[in-house]
Amino acid sequence: MDTVHREEQLDATAAHYRSLAAELLTGAPEGDFRARWRRLASSGLLRTPRERQHRDRDKDPGTGPVSHAVAAIEGIGLAGTEPGLCYAFASQLCGIQLPLFRLLSDAQHAMLAGVEDGTALLCHASTETGGGSDPLSGEVRAERQPDGSYRLHGTKSFITAAPVADVGLVFARTGEGRSPFALSAFLVDLADDTVTRGARVTKTALKDAPMGSLTFTGTAVPADALVGAEGSGLTVLGATTTWERALLLAYALGPMQLLLDRVVAWAGTRHHFGRAMGSSHQVAARVSDMALRLERSRTMVRAMAARLDQGGSVRRLSSAAALTKISVSEDYVALTRHATALAGVRAFVEDSGLTASLADPMAALTYAGPNDLLSVAVARDLGLPVEN
Repeated sequence: MDTVHREEQLDATAAHYRSLAAELLTGAPEGDFRARWRRLASSGLLRTPRERQHRDRDKDPGTGPVSHAVAAIEGIGLAGTEPGLCYAFASQLCGIQLPLFRLLSDAQHAMLAGVEDGTALLCHASTETGGGSDPLSGEVRAERQPDGSYRLHGTKSFITAAPVADVGLVFARTGEGRSPFALSAFLVDLADDTVTRGARVTKTALKDAPMGSLTFTGTAVPADALVGAEGSGLTVLGATTTWERALLLAYALGPMQLLLDRVVAWAGTRHHFGRAMGSSHQVAARVSDMALRLERSRTMVRAMAARLDQGGSVRRLSSAAALTKISVSEDYVALTRHATALAGVRAFVEDSGLTASLADPMAALTYAGPNDLLSVAVARDLGLPVEN
């Protein structure tokens, strides 16, 4: 399949989900996260392939299941879906479901029944108050029992979907010190009485995506809920974060496109100083830069999706994923800054049609790993003797 045809197919997929999301969310109760989640999930967005269904790696990967998912996420953003809900979908799909579908056993896949139709939600529980980007500083521990099961103790913090999730991918210490084998990953039933959910965190960005803490007080976890082998948690975390950095910002492509469209329409019809606003070279330069940043971002995210569709070692993509996350997040911020400059006061008026909050784009510089730390990791992969 040639590049032009592939892009046309992905654009068509995005357009399909744009129409579908607009239809599904019509009449959905505002502020009811789970109800709106289920509505969107009924589109099939959260269906993931099993290994036996994965496309032939010798065929062109451009419209494989990962590329399809990225285009679908872009589409729900184009429908005007609130950014927090769109982000939460991308976070679950790209940061948990897609990276895990090759790692889980059939029994573990059965534990996630209801995820694909939206009746069950997942969360990725790795961050703790004392450390986010440094997983080996974590203190949550899993104590192995004589029967092979585990007991979890400790608190995970700042976890997206924690207030509403049904199953958590929880990373806990099973070894001591900073050994690369000190962590293990578990699928944990969050309905257990020994799991306490903290109050929902009040945020200034991505407000529609619930965030909170999870406290485990001797939570029993069966042996078959261990993802991979004991001590492989850092490897599992490396896989989930690489996928997330590569693809999460697909959720921003829709809002970026909508903002560009609105600014272009505004600049073409707004008149001041006796001429159209869009006739100004300075305005044209800002609009062109917005278009450049959107095109670059879409190209990078789709390219990463195509590479992940090909299969192979995810570890080898860690630097490319980090660079994608850095570039797209910074382009998201820059595009929105242009929009605020061109819209003036209307950028800060909710019903103006030109609202352009910088809070959501600025948050993108931090989640899935702060850009400064990701830059250090990229430099280290290039051979520089630099540490975090």
